[in-house]
Amino acid sequence: MSARVAVDIGGTFTDLVSLDDAGEVTVAKVSTTPSRFADGVLNALDAAEIEGVEFFAHGTTVIINALTERKGARTALITTRGFRDVLEIAKSNRPDLYNLLYTKQPPFVPRSLRVEVTERISYKGEVLTPLDADDVRRAVAEVRRQGAEAVAICFLHSYANAEHERAAARIVREEWPEVSVTASHELTNEWREYDRASTVVLDAYVKPVASHYLLELSERLGTAGVPAPALYAMRSNGGVLRFDAAARTPINLVESGPVGGVIGAAAICAAIGEQNVITLDIGGTTAKSSLVEHGAVPFTGEYHIERTPANAGYPIKVPVVDIIEIGSGGGSIAWLDAAGSLHVGPKSAGADPGPACYGRGGELPTLTDANVIAGRISPTYFLGGRVTLDVERAREAFSEIAGTLGVSVEEAALGVIRLANASMIHLLRLVSVRRGRDPREFALVAFGGGGSIHAPALARELQARCVIIPPHPGVFSAWGMLASDLRHDVVQTRFGRSADWTTEDLDGVWRELEQGLLDTFVADGHDPERVTFARAVDVRYAGQEHTVTVPVAGALDDDARAALERRFHEMHEQLYTFRLDAPLEYVNFRLTGWGAVTKVGATEQAALAGAPDRALKEERDVDFDELGRQRARVYDRARLGAGDELDGPAVVEEEAASTIVFPDQRVRVDGHGNLVITQKD
Repeated sequence: MSARVAVDIGGTFTDLVSLDDAGEVTVAKVSTTPSRFADGVLNALDAAEIEGVEFFAHGTTVIINALTERKGARTALITTRGFRDVLEIAKSNRPDLYNLLYTKQPPFVPRSLRVEVTERISYKGEVLTPLDADDVRRAVAEVRRQGAEAVAICFLHSYANAEHERAAARIVREEWPEVSVTASHELTNEWREYDRASTVVLDAYVKPVASHYLLELSERLGTAGVPAPALYAMRSNGGVLRFDAAARTPINLVESGPVGGVIGAAAICAAIGEQNVITLDIGGTTAKSSLVEHGAVPFTGEYHIERTPANAGYPIKVPVVDIIEIGSGGGSIAWLDAAGSLHVGPKSAGADPGPACYGRGGELPTLTDANVIAGRISPTYFLGGRVTLDVERAREAFSEIAGTLGVSVEEAALGVIRLANASMIHLLRLVSVRRGRDPREFALVAFGGGGSIHAPALARELQARCVIIPPHPGVFSAWGMLASDLRHDVVQTRFGRSADWTTEDLDGVWRELEQGLLDTFVADGHDPERVTFARAVDVRYAGQEHTVTVPVAGALDDDARAALERRFHEMHEQLYTFRLDAPLEYVNFRLTGWGAVTKVGATEQAALAGAPDRALKEERDVDFDELGRQRARVYDRARLGAGDELDGPAVVEEEAASTIVFPDQRVRVDGHGNLVITQKD
């Protein structure tokens, strides 16, 4: 029997979900192995006892870790003469205007490895100065002498004409066959030279690391019986891509793991008719959130790594599912600053040694320890009982904080939970209120190991319509990978005033892009009859700097074009509270192509005979924040059926997650097995 398998590597756990020919879903959760991620993947396969894999999707943190930990290759940049300092100049915007000590982040490529060559192309794609091939050869010799391990190529206006970049890449490969090379047009054909330069440099920086990891994993999976053609990597745009293609442009995997959860949430909500949802993914290291509106997964072309209120970060100009992330997860460490104020995160205990209650040598208090002390996590049923948590070690870890603050251990633990919840409330407001959305009009879909523990409290604060806990929430990002299609995106800058474009010319741009993407799918061996496209265009008022991305439904005619421009005015007003009577400018043409594959989907949940008490396991004391510590009934989720309803206070347990139902809440099992939590009133 063959299976479709997805494995997601997180900061603390590695998750696996498989779907076999009979429609049976198998899940597994093992500890992440930070020193050798491939070990965790193979351990998950062994734990699930999977045989006969026909499709393998993989979400990995290797790329983002290589960037944040600065463990990539020594990279050189070959660029147009006069532009070697673009990476250093960056942008003039400062995230903290009143910080007099602000300094820009250092570029990934030192100035000595940024080499200029003679060439020039205009913004219209015209060749103004031919490429000097000897200059390129001299540049290769120089960066090779300096010990470069990867080469990035970014020429001015190559988004309009990539002729010189292609020629330069050929010369580099001829002169230095073993070096890793990336040219900017292979990643993006969108304007803005700093963003393009940053993107190509970061791709080149991680390419040797990514290639080595994917090759090693491919070989080890091959030994385990998983054929190379079945191997796909989860992309940041929500699609999957073959390992060999992913290794050529690894920057597309920068948010490889977290996007699976958003894709899965959209699939679940489409099945149950929920169009507007806020996702909340709480793992061992971070909490992540996204906003799905009208059933559409949100994307951004303005993604940055390491962006904070005090740091502008590094832009990456590839399509990424729009996710906001904070350092608040189950492993987040609680600590006191010099003034005695309590904080949670962003440092995490990770997988090794992990929280104190794991009994693996961790001594620092974490959010997981706090939830154990509060009775929200069963010490005897963690990971289905495979791990017994040490409550006394958790209490010992909190003793210092409790003593310093002059409170009990229970009060200190509750304080940590409240602080973590406050950070998560801020996160949820960033993706909703800050974008002009009312969270009361949205459902909250929670997953990850900690999502179902914290989401009910957050929903009470935000007054969200309901909380939806999907089946297998602890491994839901991996589940979402099996709900993903093949996907390719292309963006092409074609700047012009609306009045200067005929409708036929506009439609012709997309048709040209569609043919290029169709050729890509066919080259990947995909049936062109199963490929669909979605169009969008970046529009702005004349004279503005930034744009609004407007979706375009189907082929363009005069009526559709008028609707497009009306939609721009509406979206601009929603985002910025005003509209103008001014000419419009088209900037970037966007096209997304999907290649349909067999996917996991929401399944029907059977109704079970008898009252929900059939699922009752025990009763225990649980801390419900301002409602106090109360006796809660604990239920086994596997023994609940469609239509079952439970009143809080209650806890619904499963192998990799616990769902907390507050005393003023009620939970219902819907027809697809989701737990739907609402306020009793």
